[in-house]
Amino acid sequence: MTEPRDPSRGTDPQHTRPLPPVDGRAGERDPWARPLYGAPAGGEGPGGGHGSGSSAGPAPAGPAPAGARKRFTGGALVTGMVLAALVGAGTAAGTDALLDRGATGTAGGSAPASVIVNDQDEVNAVTAAAQKASPSTVTISVSAGNQAGSGSGVVVDDEGHILTNTHVVTLDGTAGDPSIEVRLDDGTVHPATVVGTDPLSDLAVLKIDAPGLVPAELGSIEDVNVGDTAIAIGAPLGLSGTVTDGIVSTLDRTIAVASSAAPDTPSEGDGGRTPGRDDFFFDLPEEGGGGGSSRGASESVYLNVIQTDAAINSGNSGGPLVDRDGRVIGINVAIASAGASGEAGNIGVGFAIPVDTARRVAEEIIADGSASHGYLGTTVSAAAAADGRSQAFSAGAQVQEVVDGSPADEAGLRAGDVITEFNGHRIEDATSLTAAVRELPAGGTGTVVYLRDGEQRTAEVTVADAAEQG
Repeated sequence: MTEPRDPSRGTDPQHTRPLPPVDGRAGERDPWARPLYGAPAGGEGPGGGHGSGSSAGPAPAGPAPAGARKRFTGGALVTGMVLAALVGAGTAAGTDALLDRGATGTAGGSAPASVIVNDQDEVNAVTAAAQKASPSTVTISVSAGNQAGSGSGVVVDDEGHILTNTHVVTLDGTAGDPSIEVRLDDGTVHPATVVGTDPLSDLAVLKIDAPGLVPAELGSIEDVNVGDTAIAIGAPLGLSGTVTDGIVSTLDRTIAVASSAAPDTPSEGDGGRTPGRDDFFFDLPEEGGGGGSSRGASESVYLNVIQTDAAINSGNSGGPLVDRDGRVIGINVAIASAGASGEAGNIGVGFAIPVDTARRVAEEIIADGSASHGYLGTTVSAAAAADGRSQAFSAGAQVQEVVDGSPADEAGLRAGDVITEFNGHRIEDATSLTAAVRELPAGGTGTVVYLRDGEQRTAEVTVADAAEQG
């Protein structure tokens, strides 16, 4: 979620006023102390991603592909709401994949101090968590030609690496070589370079040269429960240092966002053509590649996310979702909106990429400039619910085809099997399987649970590299 700003302001840091310093507590933290691959969160039908603000005004929605299925998976239910949100007049609640388009400029007014504590005797958990995490939260300004936008980010080490969303640094996939500035919590502004982007996870890493950085303390999804306090910190509508709180609504959600690959970054399976926001088809494919070559994969990115009711708005993209101890548990990425193209803003349904996934992707980008994603090698469709009569729900991903020599083939999967779980994620359809497989790195190992002739079976599978598949 990025906030569009007036491009006539250029890159002058004074277009938003700097914040006064705060007394952050750096401590001795190792942001990479957790295992690379945390416990997965499960998968359910997709909502939609919010994008980084770029050109002013919403673009028209693309046409829905033909042949939409009648049975609705969890994904298709929300997909219909997405489409209504884009082309309707706000008559139906829907996930807004273009969150940033609701605003047209940086909000005015004086920027408050990051975390003001007037009564030391009445500090609550939210105040303490925000005070701890705010020094590690940054505001990101991006411009390219006559387009500009802003988002948020998280400092992950003292070497200047900052984690954010790909759609923030590419202006929703429209900018291949943007000018980027980062404003720290103390108000200082620094030029930033892109270390690498990963459109399949909508994550990116920037780097700045600045002294005295305060790395965030990264938590783990393993320690998060539904109902836990969730605190979002960032720059919604350009208002840096904004703190909102709520709870973790669910750890079991899969959403669909548009690809935000930069124009010079070919997307998987599209022959080098990188679609913009207007090319995204919101009707989900009937068949999915389980992490490899699903129809529509070049237009759709599927993510397993944390859902929260903490207020998240345009400009929060890339910023942290933290727990009551100030540990980052997710990277804010999307919201649902009741208004056309997100104009209604937050309605209490926001999404964040789990920190375990973000940590793994950031590590790979910092080391290699890019991140890998798993490939299973199946063609699947939504499996009918157990009674076979439901038109509203699906109950797994039914294998239609297995690629010879693929990880799925080596694991013993075959046509007719119904995959119900992958690496701890509940699988309801092709979308949730794709998200779960791609969450693993190339060479990662997961457990697949499936039904064959009504009998439950389990197999271990080592996924291949999605980037190497045609």
